[in-house]
Amino acid sequence: MESQLSPANRDEGRFRLLFFSALCLFLSMVEYAIPKPLPFLRLGLANLPILLSFSKLKMKEVALLVVIKTLVQGLISGTLFSYVFLFSAAGSSAAALSMGLLYYGCIRNRKRPLVSLVGMSVAGALGNNGAQLLVARYLIFGTAARYIAPVLLCSGLVTGLLLGLFAQKFVSISRWYKSLEAIA
Repeated sequence: MESQLSPANRDEGRFRLLFFSALCLFLSMVEYAIPKPLPFLRLGLANLPILLSFSKLKMKEVALLVVIKTLVQGLISGTLFSYVFLFSAAGSSAAALSMGLLYYGCIRNRKRPLVSLVGMSVAGALGNNGAQLLVARYLIFGTAARYIAPVLLCSGLVTGLLLGLFAQKFVSISRWYKSLEAIA
C-alpha cells in the first residue's frame, strides 16, 4: 500500500512517473518533426516510455502516465479541443489497456511475463489503431473508415514490431534501466 511506503520510496515513484512523462513528451515532439507520408500515420514513439514503464511503475502510475501524456501532448500540439485529441486519447488508452492486459495478466504468480516487449508493443499498436478506427468510423468517416483500415493496421503492425524490438534491445543493454527496481 502506498501509505506504508517510506517518503523516499514515494519520491522515487513520483520521479519515475515524471521522468517517463517527460520522455513521452520529448519523443512526441521528435515524432511531430518526422515527415509522414499520410497525416494519420505515426510511428508511436511517444508510446515507447509507456511500454518500458510497466515493470518500473505501479499499474495506477502507468494509467496516470497515459493521461499526462495525452493531455500535455494535446496542449503542446494545440489539439486539446479538437477531434485529433479524441483520436489520441482513444488510441493511447487502448494501447495502454492492450499492453497492460498482457503484462499484468501474464505476471500474476510468475517472475516474468510470458509475452515479450515485442508482443506487448504489437498489441499496443494494434489496440491503438483499432480504437482510432472506431473513432473514425463513428465520429467522422462512417463506413468509409474501412478503406483506411488495411493501411493503418499494417503500419501499426510494422511500427509496433520495430518499437518492440528496439525496446527489447534497450532493456537488455541499458544499465540505467536495469538499475531501476521493479515495482509490482
